[in-house]
Amino acid sequence: MMNEKFDRASFFTRPAVVCLTAAFCCLLWGSAFPAVKLGYARLSIAAEDSAAQIMYAGLRFLIAGRLVLFFRSVFGKEHMVPQRGMWPSVAKLAVVQTVIQYFFFYVGVANTSGVRSSIITASNAFWAILFAALLFKGEKLGVQKMLGCGLGLLGVTVINLAGLAEGSLSFWGEGAVFLAAAANGLAAPMIKSYAARENPTILCGYQFLIGGAVLTIGGLLAGGTFPRFDLPSVLILLYLSGLSAAATTLWSLLTKYNPVGRIAVFSFLIPVFGVVLSAILLQEKNQAFTMQGLLALILVSGGIFLVNRSSMSEEK
Repeated sequence: MMNEKFDRASFFTRPAVVCLTAAFCCLLWGSAFPAVKLGYARLSIAAEDSAAQIMYAGLRFLIAGRLVLFFRSVFGKEHMVPQRGMWPSVAKLAVVQTVIQYFFFYVGVANTSGVRSSIITASNAFWAILFAALLFKGEKLGVQKMLGCGLGLLGVTVINLAGLAEGSLSFWGEGAVFLAAAANGLAAPMIKSYAARENPTILCGYQFLIGGAVLTIGGLLAGGTFPRFDLPSVLILLYLSGLSAAATTLWSLLTKYNPVGRIAVFSFLIPVFGVVLSAILLQEKNQAFTMQGLLALILVSGGIFLVNRSSMSEEK
């Protein structure tokens, strides 16, 4: 048993493994933006059909929760359920990270482009820093972090200027995606706090299950009906569920065996992958490869890099 643990730790601290695994996780998360929109198109879920969107999100995370726990059973032999005192924490995490975040994410993505969604969602890194410092007192807000947050939020503003000029900017589009990013940012310090007493993979698996159930039931109560799936739409849903489960499991292993700042610096790749894949798969080249789109991406990526470089300096 000791030898197995030592070998796993040694493997997940190798520089090449860290780089490739972290980049792969970011690629998976970045691909979620166009995948959700492709799923909507395949199932004919309209932008105004919020009930169907919420149900779709719920089904995704019910499946993702089961997959996370399956991966947990493969990678670890420890207990598979949270300790008795951790259920309130699991419930709070389910409300913030799955129910609130993905309610706004799925509604928002339906009402704006994949490119804009990718860049706006990247603001979750800055929300996480702010919430950790203000609510959990987990980090200090130094000059470099403040500068990074400012750059990132400026990038979010830039990508929305065109929508504001065209009159296409909306609360249930870009606004909802921004609120989803804020919920994700709040969940990050919550996970760090709760994981001091419980395995983060178990927390994520059960909060996916609980949150997915709440979203599914909420969608039904709001008048939603189960979509008529065909093979392509089933494959898209399974892909979305699988990417959440795989990325969460792999990222948890990386953060377990490496300093948090060393892993977090890779998160600037998420909007890069999201923008490129949205441009290719959704034919949104007119947004992704304009000067405005590229400037917004550079500002957001630069802001995340500054924030994480500051975190890495603090860990040394």
